[in-house]
Amino acid sequence: MSETRRVYPSDLSDPQWAIIEPLIPAAQAGGRERTTDMREVINGILYVNRSGCAWRALPHDFPPYGTVYYSFWRFRNEGVWQRIHDALREQVRRQEGRESTPSAGIVDSQSVKTTEKGGLGVTMRARRSMAASGTW
Repeated sequence: MSETRRVYPSDLSDPQWAIIEPLIPAAQAGGRERTTDMREVINGILYVNRSGCAWRALPHDFPPYGTVYYSFWRFRNEGVWQRIHDALREQVRRQEGRESTPSAGIVDSQSVKTTEKGGLGVTMRARRSMAASGTW
């Protein structure tokens, strides 16, 4: 982070960055050397996620929005976000004294029984035409 950049609530702390940094892929082989600070790119992605702003509305003290968006897109397609999620989940579970990976899953049976009544046709009232209801 540059000394003159404003600090945002969505910025990674030093301990958080220390966990995530090893999971960030290296620059693509055969390309130019990476000159963008990847911590700032991640901070930009987190800013957009937290604020809900458009990519183009990213404040100018972050890297260019195109760079930030491309990294977000690339990380999504390459499974980087999933690896970060899995690593953080495992760390939290270990801190709680649990196995690093979950051993069971739960399915809510109420959310599965959506077609027993026949779908939307049964749950929606029949519509009457305006002519039939006399509201012309």
